[in-house]
Amino acid sequence: MTASRLGIALMVATTFVFAMQDGISRHLAAEYNVLMVVMIRYWFFAAFVIVLAGRRAGGVRAAAATSQPFVQIFRGLLLAGEICVMVSGFVALGLVESHAVFACYPLLVAALSGPVLCEKVGWRRWTAIGVGFAGVLILLQPGVRVFDPAALIPLAAAFMFALYGLLTRYAARRDTALTSFFWTGTTGAVVMTAAGLSFWQPMATPDWGWMAALCITGATGHFLLIKAYEVAEASAVQPFAYLQLVFASALGITVFGETLALNVAMGAGLIVAAGLFTVLRSRPNAP
Repeated sequence: MTASRLGIALMVATTFVFAMQDGISRHLAAEYNVLMVVMIRYWFFAAFVIVLAGRRAGGVRAAAATSQPFVQIFRGLLLAGEICVMVSGFVALGLVESHAVFACYPLLVAALSGPVLCEKVGWRRWTAIGVGFAGVLILLQPGVRVFDPAALIPLAAAFMFALYGLLTRYAARRDTALTSFFWTGTTGAVVMTAAGLSFWQPMATPDWGWMAALCITGATGHFLLIKAYEVAEASAVQPFAYLQLVFASALGITVFGETLALNVAMGAGLIVAAGLFTVLRSRPNAP
């Protein structure tokens, strides 16, 4: 198997595992406070990144070394907040609609890369961004039906995740991927512990099993993602990240009894097509 094919296979596995994680999050957050659920998830995440850092050259001290701590802390805060917002969206809207709206985040990355990273965005990508946001309007249907404010929840999560991605690219100019990963896990664990401890609820025994599964899928998904980017170029594997929308939607329909409305399918199709175009245009040798 070539490096690209292996990277693609790892990315497909990553999207499947993350979709399962989203389904478990939806189940737990419907029964318990979102902050508590995300807090426990981050405890395991932080332990995972500390163990991972400890096994690399220089150990935890080398992984934590950074010349831009405020950027790294803000990244960690953004991701923790985005996860809380997105999980709330799963409960309010379901997996299908939440992921359909969230799929616009690569378009937000492209749109914000100019003002945030001073990157050039050509007219072709601006056209794709416009098409993608037309898909968002088709999906949300403002003015056609009574607008559901809950639809803004995954849109806010997409904006936060796009900004997190841009700051990750900015941080990568001076820090290693392991350093950014370390700060993401530890910062998130600290802030979620501060926010979530006061919302602690007794958890039923079966749900502790689901919580363990949530933690394991989170660590497994991040491990597979790291491996995917280690063996193949990001431009080769990134288009397959959209499979998370497919897997999560299938889970929402089959397990949670959600439905796929025509406007959601049409809007998501436009968003994904526009997003794939922007990913392909971002390749170094793109015409």
